[in-house]
Amino acid sequence: MTTSRQFPDCVAYYDPNALPVNAAQDIVRQWAAPRGHAPSERVSLFDALDRVLAEDVISPIDVPSHDNSAMDGYAFAGASLGGVRELSLTVAGTALAGRPFLDTPGATQCVRIMTGALIPPGCDTVVPQESVSREGDTILFATDALQPGQNRRLAGEDLARGRPALRAGRIVRASDLGLLASLGIAEVAVRRRLRVAFFSTGDELRSVGEELTAGSVYDSNRYTLFAMLRRLNVEPIDLGIVRDDRASLEKALRHATETADVVISSGGVSVGDADFTRELMNSLGDVAFWKIAMRPGRPLAFGRLWSGPRAGEGESALFFGLPGNPVAVMATFYFIVREALLALSGATREALCTIRATSTEPIRKRAGRTEFQRGIASRDDDGHFHVVTTGPQGSGVLSSMSEANCFIVLEHERGDIDVGDSVDILPFDGLI
Repeated sequence: MTTSRQFPDCVAYYDPNALPVNAAQDIVRQWAAPRGHAPSERVSLFDALDRVLAEDVISPIDVPSHDNSAMDGYAFAGASLGGVRELSLTVAGTALAGRPFLDTPGATQCVRIMTGALIPPGCDTVVPQESVSREGDTILFATDALQPGQNRRLAGEDLARGRPALRAGRIVRASDLGLLASLGIAEVAVRRRLRVAFFSTGDELRSVGEELTAGSVYDSNRYTLFAMLRRLNVEPIDLGIVRDDRASLEKALRHATETADVVISSGGVSVGDADFTRELMNSLGDVAFWKIAMRPGRPLAFGRLWSGPRAGEGESALFFGLPGNPVAVMATFYFIVREALLALSGATREALCTIRATSTEPIRKRAGRTEFQRGIASRDDDGHFHVVTTGPQGSGVLSSMSEANCFIVLEHERGDIDVGDSVDILPFDGLI
């Protein structure tokens, strides 16, 4: 088990108070090692979407199960192509998908065949129907563009019996459900859903439906956290709003650690007089870092909590103390927390895919921190992407996240962006 004491030796630029984003991501990866023998369960295909496969799925059959036609046309023996420029054949019958032609045609015969139909005995080649001329039961076609075996799908060509169809660690997608069904598989083994407890901290927070008093605001962070967790198909445990006092926060942290694999809080990780998270983390857990060189999202606590009377005793859970500002919560979740939750769920790591775009406006950027600005990207008639910011980038401007369709990812060492400069963007589609 990696501890914070080991980081100066294994992570470049380790500074728990001002960590570059890539170094913070490295630390989180080390601590968020996949659970070795996590419990699994078998579920039906209708319940398998977005679940993580617990074991390889081995194909019990060949796909396709028999040689079949790749198109509508005429099946015949490819040996007939040798030495002739045109070939004339007599149609002996018809093969349809699900209704095969079972006889063996003669050397001068062919079989009318539809896409997906079994290749008749003695045949190995299909000439497309648009390449032939037909009069009555006779077809005529040129042979120069056709090779023996052409337009035939071989048995097992897509997937061979005994070979892995899907690997353990894969997040099951809609196309995978179709693939599994095509193999006749009704159930698959999936990992238990990761349990993630989350709560907001702050005396000023009110839940939706409560009356706002002077100085109070509605808690939006729990709703965005809930939505982001649901997108990852983990089991969210909403612990509500925790007040700004040490006893309440300690109770919430202990309870969360006892019931969840990961604990996420929002707010209470800055340096204010009422922010007790740092004090409690030092007594209940092992702290990896408190701040990262990121905007938005500089105050971010990460470490491990224990439910016992002191660190190292009782149940344990990873802890992410996110900032209180709404946009910072979302940015830190996607670029710091998300990958850890997927790893702990047993999913195979896949990096977020960015796209190169041209900035159509100047963007102010201070070197020495990674910035994730909200952007509106569009594509021109030539397929090139262009992007502008949503305007003011304050981390409390939650409406900018609804207006934007991407993050503009500005690297740690980069300075101001000029009009026409290339930048990386991360589209929200499929992410948020």
